[in-house]
Amino acid sequence: MPTPPPTATPGPHPLHALRATVFAIGALLLLVGVGVLLHQPLLIPPLAASAALVHGAPGLPISQPRNLVGGQLLSALIGFATLAVTGSTAWGAAVAAGLSLGAMMLTHLSHSPAVATAVIVVLQAPHPVPFLPLLVLAAGLLVLIGLLPCRIGGHPVRYPVTW
Repeated sequence: MPTPPPTATPGPHPLHALRATVFAIGALLLLVGVGVLLHQPLLIPPLAASAALVHGAPGLPISQPRNLVGGQLLSALIGFATLAVTGSTAWGAAVAAGLSLGAMMLTHLSHSPAVATAVIVVLQAPHPVPFLPLLVLAAGLLVLIGLLPCRIGGHPVRYPVTW
């Protein structure tokens, strides 16, 4: 008799999905608000992906604060170093992305959205100041907001699992 096909992984409870959605939106709106106040964009696509990980998969190693903040900062630094060598080119952005992946793996700071931060740095060539401090501020805010759902009650996974 043939083996039955594997069943799909059960989805999250609707309340959990709603809570994750609301907190992710809140976190991203806070980044927009702080960015408006500082006249600097804080909401860049990699941080939206980071918020999705923190609120949608808070138990994963790549969602943990050390990985989020460290991976974003390391990738941005690699982006700036690559920019200095290659200039603002698509070729340089591709190299920065690959170097960021390898560096995050070697330093145990894997945070996949951060690879896109390296790409953005190379393609947009922002000035390191204020970009780097604002990136750390934004990542830190995502971590702080990530602390709220399990403290308000009912969230199935406590965040962070590790610091």
